[in-house]
Amino acid sequence: MNLLIKNIKQIVQIIEDKRAYTAGKAMSEMDTLENAFLIVKDERIFDYGSMEDLPGDITFDQVIDASGKMLFPAMVDSHTHLVYAGSREIEYIDKIKGLSYEEIAKRGGGILNSAKRLEAISEDELFEQSLQRTKDIIAMGTGAVEIKSGYGLSLESELKMLRVIRRLKAESPLTIKATFLGAHAVPADFKGRQAAYVDLVVNEMIPRVGEEKLADFVDVFCDKGFFTVDETDRILTAAKSYGMQPKIHANELDFSGGIQIGVKHKALSVDHLEYTGDDEMAHLLHSGTMPTILPGAAFFLGMIYAPARKMILAGLPIALASDFNPGSSPSGNMQLIAAMGSILYRMLPQEVIHATTLNTAYAMNLSHELGSISIGKIANLIITKSMPTFQYWTYSYGDNKVDTMILNGKPIPSVL
Repeated sequence: MNLLIKNIKQIVQIIEDKRAYTAGKAMSEMDTLENAFLIVKDERIFDYGSMEDLPGDITFDQVIDASGKMLFPAMVDSHTHLVYAGSREIEYIDKIKGLSYEEIAKRGGGILNSAKRLEAISEDELFEQSLQRTKDIIAMGTGAVEIKSGYGLSLESELKMLRVIRRLKAESPLTIKATFLGAHAVPADFKGRQAAYVDLVVNEMIPRVGEEKLADFVDVFCDKGFFTVDETDRILTAAKSYGMQPKIHANELDFSGGIQIGVKHKALSVDHLEYTGDDEMAHLLHSGTMPTILPGAAFFLGMIYAPARKMILAGLPIALASDFNPGSSPSGNMQLIAAMGSILYRMLPQEVIHATTLNTAYAMNLSHELGSISIGKIANLIITKSMPTFQYWTYSYGDNKVDTMILNGKPIPSVL
């Protein structure tokens, strides 16, 4: 299929230098092109340029007139828990009353609450709930998403979640990566026996997940009150033999050592990062591990914010992701996350765009295929509604600025 998008007011996030991600000062730079066209051929970006240079010798199957509108690469959400069974708004009332994340968890709430619901739900119902969430995030501008297990906390329930993610990969036009997060919390029936649960993750869960090729990545909640650095080290080592690359929950609740162990294991990303100091930044610099901030969780839980500005000044790249989950970030709206990047973290619009496209694609090992307007990359694109400037993208929050989503080179029906 040949698709022409013409009369584009401005193409945003043009990158042709083959970089894997954008770091430090370069995050404030943004290449754009006004009054432009873009051609999609066989699901990939084939050409783009000024309208005056539009070739006249190509026949198109579809033409979209984008007059007054802008073209962005679709956003990439590199950290979600999108597959879950039902909401947890009652716990939200406990948060309003002042209970902490850890206090709710100790009372059997939080992750353990979702685990109970997950065990009871059928695989088909779980799939249908999750499929609707994929449609919702597409409508808000997401073109690729990472989805974790971790609400199973038993072999069969974890496999159930991962099978649902595999079905979503087949059914949804999204680019999807699956992450095994068996070490998300210690289940209730292992209370006081955390080492035994780690044995279960290492000796039974990882081999089954690996043999059935259900996960691209492995994750561990390495933080205060959850899993230790030594336990994390053991789990990541076991998963490596099955080809699962690490992605770590780190330093959300305290200085946990999660960043350092993630760098040691060459993790694609370390995520949350509310507690990030000079030593953590020194470990991350030039490590190849993407620091990923999750604004939705910090906002929803009333936590301190990760030092994004200090990290960028230190020369680090930053990614922003939604952490879409029922307990601490019940929204997969990446437009809202982008706005939070500017409002809460004082990131420039250019920095936010890098952080929600190319850098989040890197955190999913996809920046060679997605995350920028580059010839040869998969055509996952956003045509916006009429906008005055690209900076409006993070300025205006609460509204949906997406007019048309294009995934794998094909416009997505508005019924999604």
